[in-house]
Amino acid sequence: MTPLSHATMAAIMHIKSATFVRGVTNSENIIQDDLPQVVFIGRSNVGKSSLINTLTKQKKLARESSTAGRTQEINFFLINKSFYLVDLPGYGFAEGNHDKRDSIAERIGGYLFDSAINHYKIVLIIDTKVGMTNNDKAMFQELVNNHKDIVIVANKIDKLNQSEKQKNITAIKQFVGTCPVVPFSSLEHIGTGELTQAIFPK
Repeated sequence: MTPLSHATMAAIMHIKSATFVRGVTNSENIIQDDLPQVVFIGRSNVGKSSLINTLTKQKKLARESSTAGRTQEINFFLINKSFYLVDLPGYGFAEGNHDKRDSIAERIGGYLFDSAINHYKIVLIIDTKVGMTNNDKAMFQELVNNHKDIVIVANKIDKLNQSEKQKNITAIKQFVGTCPVVPFSSLEHIGTGELTQAIFPK
């Protein structure tokens, strides 16, 4: 992908506008223009929507729910008219039957691995208290195999004490190797600047 200009970088680092563009359930409606796409993915109920709302300073931009598997569309948000944040459905669980779960898995895989989109960054969100599940590890390996540029978010660090946090983040870092790992808490507003810098390094 062509490096971003300094003007674009300056706009990205200070989010001024964030607008929902569309929710997509099929490949025909996926946005494919020249703007960078930063993709957020994680297992169901990992806190993706809360993270996106915190990062963009919008309380209700991404729909939050206590029900795992609620997000079933690929949601595109236009930021500063300069790039997209893309919120993928959570993997590992979805309400409904096996066909629905399989359909969501195909939707995720089709967008991430079968489309012609050159994603700018993939932000893989991990629940730090739970650690990397088998689904997380499988997704990470698939992203690596497809040569994606990955940033790891160690989310919900407010739910751990200091020793637990250090132990679990160390375990995540050991698994993901050289990928940047950003400790994050939407509740305590920890990690916003670090995550922005990891996604768009100067």
